[in-house]
Amino acid sequence: MHIIDQRILKMALLAAATAATAAIARGETGNSSYEFLNIPTSAQAYGLGGTAIALIDDDVALADQNPALLGPEIESQISVGYMHYMGSGNFAGVRFGMGAGEHSAWAAGIRYLNFGSLTQYDPSGVAGGTFTPSDIVFEGSYSRDITDRWRGGVNLGMIYSHYDVYTAFAISVDLGVNYYDEEHDLSLSMVLKNAGGQVKRFETAYNRLPFDVQLGYMQGLGHTPFSLAITARHLTHWNLPYYVHSSDSDGSVQEMKSTFISNFFRHLTFGLRYQPSEKLWLSLGYDNKTATDMGTYHRSFFSGFSVGAGLKVRGFGVGVAFAQPHKSASTLMLNLNCNFWELMN
Repeated sequence: MHIIDQRILKMALLAAATAATAAIARGETGNSSYEFLNIPTSAQAYGLGGTAIALIDDDVALADQNPALLGPEIESQISVGYMHYMGSGNFAGVRFGMGAGEHSAWAAGIRYLNFGSLTQYDPSGVAGGTFTPSDIVFEGSYSRDITDRWRGGVNLGMIYSHYDVYTAFAISVDLGVNYYDEEHDLSLSMVLKNAGGQVKRFETAYNRLPFDVQLGYMQGLGHTPFSLAITARHLTHWNLPYYVHSSDSDGSVQEMKSTFISNFFRHLTFGLRYQPSEKLWLSLGYDNKTATDMGTYHRSFFSGFSVGAGLKVRGFGVGVAFAQPHKSASTLMLNLNCNFWELMN
C-alpha cells in the first residue's frame, strides 16, 4: 500500500472510531421522519440486505448508497427502477450519470414515492374521502478521485412531500468516501447520510431527516467468485432495543431486549455476492434489525432476508431483488440499466 494511502486510511479509521465512540457515549435514540430516504433504488443494494455502501460496480443507481461509488467508469448510463413496497406502496425512479473527465463523474435523478390510497378521517373519527400521500425527490450527485484508491462524493436531494392538504419541502445532503484496493479486492466506505432539514414544514412541528453515519466493508473471498459485505448503520446512537413475546405468555406480554450483543448486531447488515463473470451476479442479504424487529410480531423465517440477481448483456443490465421486511408483506424491486457508450462502440 502506498504511504499516502496508509496515512489517509489511518485518518479515516480514526475519524470513524471517534464518531462511533461519541455516538455510543450519547446513547441517542431519537425519532425522525422521511424514512423512505433509506429505501435503496438499486436492486444490487437491496439484494445485499438493503444497503451496500462499499459495493464496487459500474451501476449509476448505487450513487444513492454512497456518492463515492459514482465514477467515470459508468461512462454514460441511465437507470430506471421500480419497487412494489409492502402492501400498496409504489416507488419509481430514474437516474442518469456520466463521467466528467478521467477522475470525476456526475449524476441527476428523480424518485417518486406514493404509499397507496388512504381514508380521510375528521377529528371526531368520521371517515371521509381518500387521498394518496406522496413524495418526490430531485437528486444530484458529484464525485471525484482523491488518489488512485480514494474517492469522495456528495449527493444533494430536494424533497417535496404532499400529504392530503399538507405540503412540506426539505433538503438533504450525503457525503461519502470510498477506499478501493483492486489488487486485494477490498473496499471500505464511510457515509454521512441525510444531513439537512425541512425548509417548509407540514404545520408547526419540525420533522427531522433520518441522519445516519454508516461504515461499509466489502472483501473478495480469495480467488473465488464470492464477496462478503458488512455494513454498520445507525451509528448516531448505540441502543436499539426491541421487544419479543414472553415465552410463557399468550402474546399480550412483551419483553424488551437491549443487551450489548443484541445492540451490536442490530447495527449490522450482512451480504454475500456471487459473481462468476462481469455479466452475472447473485446475492443474499440479511438485516438483523429487520429480523429482530419482526420478532415482536412472531416473524416469519424470511423476515430480514433478501435475495437478488442480475444480468448484463451488450450495454443493457437488469437486476431484481426480493425481500420480506414484514411478516405479512413482501417487496419486489426491478432495475433496468442502459450504457449508451457501450451501445455506440
